[in-house]
Amino acid sequence: MSVAAATFAVFAASQIGTPGPANMALLATGARFGFRAAMPFVAGVALGKQLVIWPVGFGLMELGARAPWLFEGLKWISAAYIIWLAWKVANLRLGTADPAATAPGFAAGLIVHPLNPKAWAMIVAGFTGFVAPGTDPFVATVTIAAILLATQVLLHPLWTLAGDRIARTLAGTAAEPYLMYTLAGLTVASVLFVLFGGGT
Repeated sequence: MSVAAATFAVFAASQIGTPGPANMALLATGARFGFRAAMPFVAGVALGKQLVIWPVGFGLMELGARAPWLFEGLKWISAAYIIWLAWKVANLRLGTADPAATAPGFAAGLIVHPLNPKAWAMIVAGFTGFVAPGTDPFVATVTIAAILLATQVLLHPLWTLAGDRIARTLAGTAAEPYLMYTLAGLTVASVLFVLFGGGT
C-alpha cells in the first residue's frame, strides 16, 4: 500500500518537461515580457496544479466514475479555453513596444492548470497508475502533489527562460510572427493530442 514515487517522478518529468498548453503559455509569457516579469505567473502555474491534485485525490475521481459526462464536459470546455489562449499567443508580438502591457500575474497563472486537459490527464494517470490499491488517500495525495510541485519548480522556469532568450534573438525580426504562430500551433496540437490521441 504505497505510491511508486521514483517511477512517478520519471513520469512527471517526462510530462512536465515536454510541450503542452502550460509550457507554451510559459514560453510565450517569457518571450513577451521577460523572465523576471513572468515569475509571478510561473509561480501561479506551479501552484495551480495543486487545485486539481487535491480534489482528485480526495474523491473527484469517484464522482467522475458516477457522472462521466462531467469530466467529458470539463475536458471540452478546458480545450476551448486553451485554444483561445493559443489564438491570443498567435497575435502577440515580442518586446515592450506597448508600455501599457503588463505580464500576467500570479492569479492568471493559477487558472492555467485547472483549465488544462493535459494536467487533468497527468494527475488522473498518477493516481490510477502509480498508487497501489488501499493506499491512504492523504499519503497518496501528498506524495503526488509534492513530486509534481518539485518537478514544476525545476522545469517551468526553464520554459520561461527559453522564451526570454528566444525573444532577445527574434524580437522585431521577420521571423517573429512565425515564432508566435508556431507556439500557438504547438499549443493547439498538444490539446488535440490529449483530446483525440489518448496522451497525457
